Amino acid sequence: MKKELNYFTVDGGLGWNQHWFRDKAMYFGGCAAVTACDLCIYLAREKGLLALYPFAADQLTRNDYIALSKIVKPYLRPRLGGIDTLQLYSSGIRKFWEDRGVSFLELVEVPGTAPWKEARELILAQIDSGMLVPYLLLFHRNRAWKDFHWHWFNLAGYEIRKSHSLVKAVTYGGYRWLDLKELWETGYERKGGFISILMH
Repeated sequence: MKKELNYFTVDGGLGWNQHWFRDKAMYFGGCAAVTACDLCIYLAREKGLLALYPFAADQLTRNDYIALSKIVKPYLRPRLGGIDTLQLYSSGIRKFWEDRGVSFLELVEVPGTAPWKEARELILAQIDSGMLVPYLLLFHRNRAWKDFHWHWFNLAGYEIRKSHSLVKAVTYGGYRWLDLKELWETGYERKGGFISILMH
């Protein structure tokens, strides 16, 4: 079983590449804001919430994306230590949505301490509902995942392979398929987690 959401492209990249920013703070520490910008564009294109992207949602350009990032940046600004909790992220993006007149989206924080099977079902259900999953990974025992350390990214699909569940992680203008159980079981006491988004 496989499902992939209809993510957008900018100049051939899947979503935005953080390293395209000229703003040094966003270049090095803008992953939370990028995840939020991508989410807002997705909601405008796929759910009709045009207030969240004040440009042409069907004609994405680098300049328009950078303009959006400047609007979102004060809500999820890069800082020492980064946006390192689910609460910081959800409070920032909720305030942005409210200021844009969108108050019917519910944000549910699912911490990395939640049981693996519960997290799996919630992630799959959110993707099945046609919603991206903003995900925060802090540290991971597997050094092969170093590009995802202390990093926000969106989950935009899944594939069930017998006993394995893979998720499509979109970041840096591309994507990787990750084993969801391994992603969840980081081997560290301090956990990240993800945001579940419900439309009412």
